[in-house]
Amino acid sequence: MQNDPRRTESALRIVWIYPDLLSTYGDQGNVLVLEQRALRRGIPVETVHVRSADPVPEGGDIYLIGGGEDRPQILGAERLRRDGGLHRAVARGATVLAVCAGYQIMGTTFGGEEGQPVAGIELLDIASGRGKARAVGELAAEVAPELGGLPMLTGFENHMGVTWLGSAVRPLSRTIVGTGNGDGTEGCYSGRVIGTYLHGPALARNPALADLLLSWATGPLAPLDDTWYDRLRQERLAAVLPNQ
Repeated sequence: MQNDPRRTESALRIVWIYPDLLSTYGDQGNVLVLEQRALRRGIPVETVHVRSADPVPEGGDIYLIGGGEDRPQILGAERLRRDGGLHRAVARGATVLAVCAGYQIMGTTFGGEEGQPVAGIELLDIASGRGKARAVGELAAEVAPELGGLPMLTGFENHMGVTWLGSAVRPLSRTIVGTGNGDGTEGCYSGRVIGTYLHGPALARNPALADLLLSWATGPLAPLDDTWYDRLRQERLAAVLPNQ
């Protein structure tokens, strides 16, 4: 793992945004999963941890941002708006996975500490606010078929938010168990930007989603032996979908 902002041109560059503000519920595990799945295929990896006082480099391949509490979420949104590095990266084709608070930040607005609207960074056509009850527990959802036949998503959600999808995004999945966005869908995507409420970490539970992100950044991937991932997935899915 490297924190040096200088890039090794042959390496896949993963950028972990604001681990000092937005890194709850094991979301940093998403970084580790991407690193290992790339390295197992012989793809060199360079990982940059960008703290909230640092500029976001625009030359990354995959950007990850995690969950957090209300105040860190507000600070993260303010700093990303001022910085502009993530916007420039997306404009040139970079891949993004944003989780929970990070997902809400990607939209136009989200609910602040007292439920008041706070400006997001407008990378996704979504708006979020406070729901009537906290969504906590296991979630299972069927992935949009347009994303290439990915298997059912499994994860853990813990949020007060509801998210409304605009016309410029598509639902990432449709919920079988759990709350997700609050309208029967979970997460969304537009281009190479994906948002989700799934913790777990999401990519440890869903290696096919990790490979989708990697393939957007590197091209076609060689298959891997996912026996242990599959055991974890089946264990969690069986807990909430006993007939699966």
